[in-house]
Amino acid sequence: MRKIFDPQMSFGQTPIDQIKIDMRSRDEIPKLLLGLQHIYCNLELRQKIFKLLETMIPHETNSKTGRPGMDLWKILVAGTIRINCNWDYDKLREIINNHKTIRQMLGHGMMNDDVIYPLQTLKDNISLLTPEILDKINTLIVKEGHKVLFKKKDQNLMGRCDSFVVETDVHYPTDINLLFDAVRKMIQLAALISQAQGQTLWRQYEYNIRSFKRLFRHAQQLKRSTSKDKKKKIIREELIINAHKIYIEAAQGYIQKAIWTLDNIVSNDLLNLARVQALEGFISHAERQINQTRRRVVLGKKIPHHEKVFSIFQPHTEWISKGKAGIPQELGLRVCILEDQRGLILHHKVMEKETDDKIAVSMVDSTLKKFPGFKGCSFDKGFYTPSNKKELKSMLDTLVLPKKGKRNKAEQEEETSEEFIRRKREHSAVESAINGLENHGLDRCLDHGIQGFKRYVSLAVLSRNLQIIGHDIQQKKLKQLQRSQRKAA
Repeated sequence: MRKIFDPQMSFGQTPIDQIKIDMRSRDEIPKLLLGLQHIYCNLELRQKIFKLLETMIPHETNSKTGRPGMDLWKILVAGTIRINCNWDYDKLREIINNHKTIRQMLGHGMMNDDVIYPLQTLKDNISLLTPEILDKINTLIVKEGHKVLFKKKDQNLMGRCDSFVVETDVHYPTDINLLFDAVRKMIQLAALISQAQGQTLWRQYEYNIRSFKRLFRHAQQLKRSTSKDKKKKIIREELIINAHKIYIEAAQGYIQKAIWTLDNIVSNDLLNLARVQALEGFISHAERQINQTRRRVVLGKKIPHHEKVFSIFQPHTEWISKGKAGIPQELGLRVCILEDQRGLILHHKVMEKETDDKIAVSMVDSTLKKFPGFKGCSFDKGFYTPSNKKELKSMLDTLVLPKKGKRNKAEQEEETSEEFIRRKREHSAVESAINGLENHGLDRCLDHGIQGFKRYVSLAVLSRNLQIIGHDIQQKKLKQLQRSQRKAA
């Protein structure tokens, strides 16, 4: 049994529209709470959002029976606060159980101080949100934001589009440390399966991990000689190759032992089946890393980029080199955003093995479907191709898309016109939106898996738009407060 929001108020509970929020605070929490309060107090908008949240509940679930689950409104509030404040779940748990105003926004009164949220409850419930639901909610909130932020005479949407990298929560990848990760998890899972079967094959699994780690550290610490003496260089090279051979042989031994464990499984319960599937995956990772380590170190071959995996826990991670000063590479995924002239993010896309020029048309097409009043957009040179420019011109009234390379006379005249130059200068404002997202959750994704990554990005975009709306409401109310104080004086 799961409700959207309990309409039955308890003794001491403050109605959400009457929650007092500090208008002088410069922190992000009051701004976000003002945005949430605004959408809750708008009955038509609230009903639309609640209808979307209802789709989170599986169809086969009976809403009238079973134990009560966390209210859907509470899940949305907790999820947006966590991302917008760039907290992990431990920090969220501490704040959500003790912050007075946040608890009021969740629907708790002074008689509900004993209601606390366990860590796992927060994790399980926030993970119910899907990128698809969040994107639909975001579209509703942006449309409401246009009513709040835009003047009636200024309803034409002008966009700015750019991409940036959201890092995944991974360490720097090398062949041997990825092999260590795979073998370590492989040994742990094999030990759990073996213990569940009543076998003692892996009774020394902790010692096995420590022994393998020593071999890893030895191979890791050996560096190539910088001496001018060729004999010294050859000797050091042989030491490095031998250390890697010993490391590989040990890994192969553990793989054989893990395969034997899989071949002698008796029970097939659901928990054991999940562990078996995970173990098979880590065995596959280990075998690939052994192959690549042998080719690179022992045989001296270069591994093609498309064969490399940069994390066994986050396999969607990409090695991205954007040529930025002081940042030779980033480990994560590109995210493209399209914002309007008031800073609201109209549309975003997580780019999996895609570059800017491949998504320019789809970004505009998706935005037009959501917002028919979208009339123009600016891009940087990375989005340019002749076909992109041709298609985008047919879709938009105003297009700013600088050409890569040499320009002909017509293109030169177009790109030196006053309108083009003005729009091009305004385009740099998108960096402010990117910086705002990075400061409020999107510097590094803390969730796991590609679905978790997409949910994290969608929540960050949604909470950022709520914060922008809340900031505008706060500034208006602050001005009213200051005027009333001047009159009273």
